[in-house]
Amino acid sequence: MNLSPEKKIAGVLAPLFALRGKDDLGIGDTAALREFIDWAAGIGFKLVQLLPINETGADNSPYNAISAVAIEPTTLHLAPNSPQDLTREDFDASVAEVDLPQLSVGRVKYRQVKKLKRRVLEKAFENFSVHASEERRSEFRAFCEQQSAWLPNYALFRLLMEANDDSAAWNRWQPQHQTIEKARTWLHDLPQERQALLRRRAEFFCYVQWIGHQQWCGIQSYAEERGVALMGDIPFGVSYCSADVFARPDEFMLDWFGGAPPEPYFKEDAFTQRWGQNWGIPLYQWEKMRANNFQWWRERVRAVRRVFHLCRIDHIQGFYRIYGFPWQPRRNKEFLPLNWLQMLQRTGGRAPHFVPRDDNTPENRELNKREGEEYVRVVLEEAGIAGVIGEDLGVVPDYVRPNLRSLGIAGFKIPQWESYNGMIIPGEAYERLSVATYATHDHQPIRALWEDALGHPTPNAEQARATIKKIALFAGLNSKIYGLDFEEGFYPAIMEALFKSGSWIA
Repeated sequence: MNLSPEKKIAGVLAPLFALRGKDDLGIGDTAALREFIDWAAGIGFKLVQLLPINETGADNSPYNAISAVAIEPTTLHLAPNSPQDLTREDFDASVAEVDLPQLSVGRVKYRQVKKLKRRVLEKAFENFSVHASEERRSEFRAFCEQQSAWLPNYALFRLLMEANDDSAAWNRWQPQHQTIEKARTWLHDLPQERQALLRRRAEFFCYVQWIGHQQWCGIQSYAEERGVALMGDIPFGVSYCSADVFARPDEFMLDWFGGAPPEPYFKEDAFTQRWGQNWGIPLYQWEKMRANNFQWWRERVRAVRRVFHLCRIDHIQGFYRIYGFPWQPRRNKEFLPLNWLQMLQRTGGRAPHFVPRDDNTPENRELNKREGEEYVRVVLEEAGIAGVIGEDLGVVPDYVRPNLRSLGIAGFKIPQWESYNGMIIPGEAYERLSVATYATHDHQPIRALWEDALGHPTPNAEQARATIKKIALFAGLNSKIYGLDFEEGFYPAIMEALFKSGSWIA
């Protein structure tokens, strides 16, 4: 697809779980995404952006995935003949005891949805195991071979989760499971019958990923036929409780956790204001990754490239340096009331700081820039023809954005944050190599922000009103927003202003 910045395009960000279809199983899936692509193409949008599609853990957050490559099974469209191993009889039997209308009402009921989709996929796998043609079995074997860099370790991790109350917290598993070496020894020493059962279960997890691969690659082709590009999302980090960290612990710092420095903007979050954002992602051992030519990162980018035309790197400045915490997020409440000295006493003298180093000297800045560019170039090499977008928001060193632009990577423009000497910068001044949007996955939708500002009183009302006023000024509206109708006056004006900006993507 022609996605050159020379040609401006408009698009939409949508969480897949929210794209609900009348026949879904309680959550948005690839079938609903096809309908959404049709809608987008019909009104002239050329881009659909999604959140990460990696398999999630107990918190269901796509930014805290249990695998950097594996596809989340709930994204799959499951119905008779989808996958082709699923019969009408088996599908009906799987959903017979589920109140599907109730499952589809309100928020996603993740526990029920995951349980139901697992049961349906197990039925499909049973049929595949018994009835699949040799050609289809050969295709499955070929997929497993092609994905051998990560798939066997992932399947073992999923087996071990089931052996430990479905928990991904490998550091709390039974002692014989807590390292991949011990787990392999444990598996090898089991009776042959037990080994055979577990091998079959591991094959099931591989089968699910095969079906996911087929459906999502099909989505890419479907979007291309309709002239719509897909933008995927690669979080900078991966969950501590993931197959990746379990299988490759030497490539991660297991006692330092990534996040962002204190930010006064988040007035509703006392911890963020005082200490920063602690995401709990283990930091990278870049030297170890360099030793194997960044194999893990390359595989991760290839997985996204197989499905998406563009990939967005969340917190791309983390390649240059990232704020690290010497404690996990579950201990944040413990540290919230402490002063700096008390914190040091609690951590044995280790304090939150930028890793690998701060930017306090010219030498440090140059090293951070040079190393960050090296890592970003690895992403670009593997992305190939797929374009790379960098989420460069928050506290960003002044050398990062120019470096990204020199590499051809577009960054973000959030109009309400773009100002100079207290004045909102007009959209016409935005550089072409950028993405203009009022909200990312970290922000409220505009309508929700409007309701906070002008609807029922909320703790965030004052901040919401200030943000809405800035957006209104960007759109050429009077900052006195009272009396404006959202549907007729506010929303059309701000969208027109966004689309008229100089940015490549809006």
